[in-house]
Amino acid sequence: MSFESIGDFLAMGHHGAYVWSAYGLTLLVLTGNIVWPIMARKHYLQVEARRLRREERA
Repeated sequence: MSFESIGDFLAMGHHGAYVWSAYGLTLLVLTGNIVWPIMARKHYLQVEARRLRREERA
């Protein structure tokens, strides 16, 4: 499929809103699948560090 202009490419034959929202949602989910575990690990390590500091004081 060839497009005559960037506008035609973005419109995707009047299906552009569906196509680009699907791409955007997919990108959002993939990014979340990368970022969420990293943040959860960081939080877990912070909680464990606090717990260890409390145990050392006791």
